[in-house]
Amino acid sequence: MVLRRRLSGQLLVAGPGLEDPNFRRTVVLILEHADEGALGVVLDRPSQTPVGEILEDWVDAVSPPGLIHIGGPVSSGAVVAVARSLSEDQVPGMSTVTGRVGVIDLHQGPEDYLGRLDALRLFAGFASWGEGQIEGELEEEAWWVFDAEPDDPFGPEPAHLWRTVVGRQGGTYRRLASLLPDHLDLN
Repeated sequence: MVLRRRLSGQLLVAGPGLEDPNFRRTVVLILEHADEGALGVVLDRPSQTPVGEILEDWVDAVSPPGLIHIGGPVSSGAVVAVARSLSEDQVPGMSTVTGRVGVIDLHQGPEDYLGRLDALRLFAGFASWGEGQIEGELEEEAWWVFDAEPDDPFGPEPAHLWRTVVGRQGGTYRRLASLLPDHLDLN
């Protein structure tokens, strides 16, 4: 299958049949998608680790709940910073993903972004797919693809994002979001 559109800036939402524990009931923001593969971060897996334990300088800059989020199973020691700019203007040090949402360079200090960002979340690790892998998983219907909204990466209750995103699609998706138990084997 040749994907006619790139998925950068879209949400991959785990379908009910996806049981891989790394991705079960997850919402992934695709940061990059090219012929060579794709890269994204899991948006709905906050850890219990406060940002200050990892990157003390960024404590005052991150959005609530102020925790490091588990961005995926790849390179868990790497931190990916997803931010939303205050305006449509280009922010130096930020690579746009969609609209005002992008990835910022943490090698710059938080002071370099003062007055330029209105939301920021830090993710330990990321998700990645090799050439053709994401397309294969889409063919298997492991994932649903939905449009991302600007608040999706930064909501105050990230653990509820799967139900929120699926439910806002309406129709059958809304019913699935409200009816599917968290563990299908308990059904």
